[in-house]
Amino acid sequence: MIVNRYRYIEQLSRSKNNGLIKIITGLRRSGKSFLLKKLFHQHLLDEGVREDHILVIDMESRKNREFKNPDYLLDWVEKMMIDYETYYIIIDEVQEVEDFVEVLSSLSVTEGADVYVTGSNSRFLSSDLVTEFRGRGDEIHVWPLSFKEFMTVYDGSKEDGWAEYRLYGGLPQLLTQVGDEKKADFLRRLYRTVYLRDIYERNNIELRPEFEELSKTVASSIGAPVNALNIANTFKSVSNVQSITDKTVSAYLEYMQDAFLIEKSERFDIKGRKYIGSLSKYYYQDVGLRNAILSFRQSEPTHIMENVIYNEMRMRGWLVDVGNVYHRVRNTEGKQQRVTLEVDFVCNKGSERIYIQSAWRMPDAEKMEQEKRSLRLVDDSFRKLLIVGEHTKQWSDENGIQIMSIYDFLLDWSSTEKHG
Repeated sequence: MIVNRYRYIEQLSRSKNNGLIKIITGLRRSGKSFLLKKLFHQHLLDEGVREDHILVIDMESRKNREFKNPDYLLDWVEKMMIDYETYYIIIDEVQEVEDFVEVLSSLSVTEGADVYVTGSNSRFLSSDLVTEFRGRGDEIHVWPLSFKEFMTVYDGSKEDGWAEYRLYGGLPQLLTQVGDEKKADFLRRLYRTVYLRDIYERNNIELRPEFEELSKTVASSIGAPVNALNIANTFKSVSNVQSITDKTVSAYLEYMQDAFLIEKSERFDIKGRKYIGSLSKYYYQDVGLRNAILSFRQSEPTHIMENVIYNEMRMRGWLVDVGNVYHRVRNTEGKQQRVTLEVDFVCNKGSERIYIQSAWRMPDAEKMEQEKRSLRLVDDSFRKLLIVGEHTKQWSDENGIQIMSIYDFLLDWSSTEKHG
């Protein structure tokens, strides 16, 4: 079962021969290797590139362990490049190569080499490469399947597909698992044998049971503003482990971000146009993994839908913050007091901005007004969307707030493009 991830192929195609190293990052098992070694490889062949001009080095294969030696790898590439045409060099999991930054520096100045690499750890492939390859690197982040991609191979209605996607997420390998039990077992096993093991080995974590309990606390907190201190306090009250400090929690959150398991969304004061430093929200790059961490016991649709919307906007290339808007109201004693309302997402791309509110159900006019209230208080001309987790016709109210269903939002990639 092959999902045609043409948006990424288009990005890779636009980046061909641009003189930069193409750095394909993302969560393990999100489809990076398949994208490069199969889909992009076939795209190059379809474009007329000869097979012997596509050099693929898979660092996860034991047969290629010699390539961990940087001199062996560079000598092999030099030996394979026998003419003056372009050679497309694909290195999968490049962080397994010793001194890989030096290797890529050498390849970046090799005449006729167009280099593409994958990696699953942001500490290696963002910190090091952004510093070393400032202006010479082109990062393309690959996410698990979007709902639109998922539905191209799902055999059923979009309503059933949405229920399945909310529960099990979009890791491509999940498509080969049949039945709820198999899918749940697959995700639980993958989390333990791939993601946890990766984090433990890379960061030398000794408090492993504590880390696992902490990851459950973070998974339970999606949709809630948190910081390291209140996560540590919550963790202590739930687990009775008093030795976990907010400093340890901060480090563990960074490890999870480095592995692309979670992303941090900062709080933004919309009217003050500034970031509010104390609390943030964390979202999982795959909601299925989040549900697996909690043994599928907390799959409440409200927060899952919010997480999916966050991921979708990030996939579409937007920077996504959590918005706060303040206003003054009179209390029962007639005194003014400041009230804080939340706008779920403030999304920015270049000079464009979209405000998004997520609402799972809209049973009556009172609920509708409640959800639109924070958007109405945003006093600017940027687009404002209210996304509802049920079928509804798209329409705009007198304040210019657009209401659309989650299906129209997720299945129509133009739903967040500029109109007019």
